Amino acid sequence: MKYKNKIMRLVAMFTMLFAVVGTSYAAKYKVGVSVPAADHGWTAGLLWWANKSAADFEAEDKDLEFFVVASSSGSKQVGDVEDLMIKGIDALVILPHNPATLQKVIEEAYNDDIYTVVVDRELAHPAQNVFIAGDNAGLGRVGGQWLANEMSGKGNIVVIEGLQIPINKQRVDAFNEVMADYPNIKILDSQPGDWSTQKALSVMENFLQKHPKIDAVWCQDDDMLKGVLKAIEESGRTDIKTVLGGAGSKDILEMIQHENKMVRATVTYSPSMIASGVALAVHGVKNEKIGHLYHEPSRVILGADLVTKENVADYYFKDAAY
Repeated sequence: MKYKNKIMRLVAMFTMLFAVVGTSYAAKYKVGVSVPAADHGWTAGLLWWANKSAADFEAEDKDLEFFVVASSSGSKQVGDVEDLMIKGIDALVILPHNPATLQKVIEEAYNDDIYTVVVDRELAHPAQNVFIAGDNAGLGRVGGQWLANEMSGKGNIVVIEGLQIPINKQRVDAFNEVMADYPNIKILDSQPGDWSTQKALSVMENFLQKHPKIDAVWCQDDDMLKGVLKAIEESGRTDIKTVLGGAGSKDILEMIQHENKMVRATVTYSPSMIASGVALAVHGVKNEKIGHLYHEPSRVILGADLVTKENVADYYFKDAAY
């Protein structure tokens, strides 16, 4: 009888233990983070920041569990989001590979009461709690103003654009609005480089053959800037005094730190925006206030900051992938 009572007490104790463990596990908030695969520098940085923010949150809050996935195509990303929903996520942070392709599945997540944060690429029909992005018009405006000042309001510019999608147009339109105030600055050419180092190299080679006098290059993206620099170096041309990209890649920040003659600035459009999206999702799914805000933000546009040698240390992360 004594042993039977002991066994019954042990059974009761383990039952309570399993109940506590089960309750603790059920209380976890599951957060899915979906980004495009790292096919160039900026998206590599995006994945790095997604993993870093997930690891940091999990380390400090045991009630959080993250699933970070990277997709090589829009259709693959649809499948990834569906898999995350099967896992029972409470929040979704997503930078859509292609907003049109992801529209339906993001709507499904949002309508399923999954706290949804869409990053960078806006849906045609909003289906999210929060949208967060960099300031695309600001990138063009801030870059254009700095470049005009560096050129003392006169000279010849060539422009290498990104992919022909809305955010590229926002950047280029804002840049052109600034240049309209400087009649002595002439935009010789403007062609797409698709945010690709290799394509930007090819476009710049054509510009160099076509235009005998170029004072500056604006290519709005630091990945493309690397191709531009290579083309200039291989050409042996010395007339180009200033080149400006954007986003703030680690390689370009290092050039600014080391006072490269042609690369003296960049404008932020950091892939760390995905980490800010994760922070918004954590606060949202836990129904927490953000600082002293009384209302939950529904749209967050991050500033386009000019980075020069005076403040470059504030933006440089040695271990970052981009």
